[in-house]
Amino acid sequence: MAGSRAHSLYRRYSDRKGSLPRSSAGQHPTAARRGPRPPARTPADHVLRDLMVLSRALFDTPDEGEILRLAMDHIAAAGPYTAEAGYLKVGGDLVPSPRNGQMHALAVGRRVRELAGQDGPVTVPGRPWGRALGLRGLEGLHGYLVVTSRSRPTETERSLLAALVRDTAAALSVAFAHRRRREDALELHRLRDERTALQRQLISVVAELGYERAVHSLMAGVAASGGGEEAVTRVLHGLTGLPALVEDRFGRLRSWTGPSRPVPYPEPDAVRQDEMLHAVARQAGPVRIRDRLITLIRPHGEILGVLALVDARDEADEHTVLALEHAAASLAPELTHLRNLAEVELRLHRELVDDLLAGTDEASAYVRSEAVGHDLHRSHYVVVVRWSNRTADDSFAQTVGRAASAVGMRSLLTRGSDHVVLVADDRPHACALYEALARETGTRSGTIGVSAPSDSLDDIPHRYQEAQRALDVRRHSRERYGTTFFDELGLYRILGPGNDYQELETFVHEWLGQLIDYDSRHHAAMVETLSRYFDCGGNYDETADSLAIHRSTLRYRLQRIRDISGHDLANVEDRLNLQVATRVWKIVLGGPG
Repeated sequence: MAGSRAHSLYRRYSDRKGSLPRSSAGQHPTAARRGPRPPARTPADHVLRDLMVLSRALFDTPDEGEILRLAMDHIAAAGPYTAEAGYLKVGGDLVPSPRNGQMHALAVGRRVRELAGQDGPVTVPGRPWGRALGLRGLEGLHGYLVVTSRSRPTETERSLLAALVRDTAAALSVAFAHRRRREDALELHRLRDERTALQRQLISVVAELGYERAVHSLMAGVAASGGGEEAVTRVLHGLTGLPALVEDRFGRLRSWTGPSRPVPYPEPDAVRQDEMLHAVARQAGPVRIRDRLITLIRPHGEILGVLALVDARDEADEHTVLALEHAAASLAPELTHLRNLAEVELRLHRELVDDLLAGTDEASAYVRSEAVGHDLHRSHYVVVVRWSNRTADDSFAQTVGRAASAVGMRSLLTRGSDHVVLVADDRPHACALYEALARETGTRSGTIGVSAPSDSLDDIPHRYQEAQRALDVRRHSRERYGTTFFDELGLYRILGPGNDYQELETFVHEWLGQLIDYDSRHHAAMVETLSRYFDCGGNYDETADSLAIHRSTLRYRLQRIRDISGHDLANVEDRLNLQVATRVWKIVLGGPG
């Protein structure tokens, strides 16, 4: 029968727990005379009883592998099922059970990984039905059971299987939790032992020189050796027994020494980070914020970074605070030096880029580029970045530089009056820099223009104009935000600076003059309506939506445009010239302004 293997488990479990209630057939004759015989158990009663016994056995088993084995061995208690395979999630990977069969192991294992944590069908030859069922707890996925059936399960059998899977997952959650508690207890014991050993060492130092002098000596030695941030956090962790970390002023991790480092490290929230910095800056000395004891590194009033200890148990004493203050003092010169180097390098970059954009001597440019570690002998692209809610100041220039580095762009950087300029040694990805800046700034309202490739330094000033042209075209298009490449502009490439401005005005006046005059006299928007109509490819509904007017209003306006201008939109030649004229009017001549 379907639950025969579960019956053996039931007998073993009963032997361990004690005698089970006897059936009426096993009653003492005297007991039988005391009342009517209880009703006979149905097959459904046996199945439920078997599943209850299996559930108790699963929760009594502390080992995750044994839990999975029990579930696989007794899957038949829920119906006409066979456990083809089982997997436990260990260290981010799915580890197969030793009881998995070898015949279809590769195919089944590959299918389970493809599901990426979701339930899904599994194909096993000779089995009309198969499913990979995730074993999930509150913390996420614990593993998988791959179950097949020799016949398509009934609704009741599916429900029983779901109950067995839930019990298995819950038992795994309990087992994982117990194991984590044991591991945490061992780690805590180890840390306490280490801290005790360190404290004993410090006691001997205090006896000779005093604790403060010892800490000062340790930190001064780190500073003198030029060990940097990692050396400071390593010594601070050794002195206090607490995890020590350094963040930059924006909340990005620079160094961590000690256990329990978050992986990945949380992405900082700019608003909360500023609030935290202001809260700590208002206090004298280290400040506790949640589970951290924090002090700022600000040698001359400017915040260069954050030094903190993770003290979840609130164990920090005056010796801990003293060590943290000395560590911050020893780290301040190191961060100041790094800041000065960065500023010098940035200034050299800007001066070189400014000269490249204006035109400079090649030999001098090559020497200067080598001094800042950049190879100008490669083909380069000029990239112009403008963000609507950000001023093109040093802060935004640094933001652009970080984003470019994050997406692998090797570039030199400077800034103009309203934009930031990169000279990059490879063609930028179509959207990587834009997406990185959107994350950095918290808004997508930005535009990037990219020039054609420059094979010589003499071309860079012209490429700079191309990048600006690409940016301007994008800003005046329907989709204002994103990245535009000059070599993909098509017709707009001939509408840029360098063309005869008077000729362009004459062309626009010839085709749009009457409409422009009409708009000026009547405060109307006939030219803008025509421009939007062409932008939408002649689609009435899209054009009306973009102008926020009714379709009938649009139809009326287009008829008025025909009447006023004397041009026929159905004529191919007229239509082409009108479309080009509206583009020149908007992009080159500045539109209604």
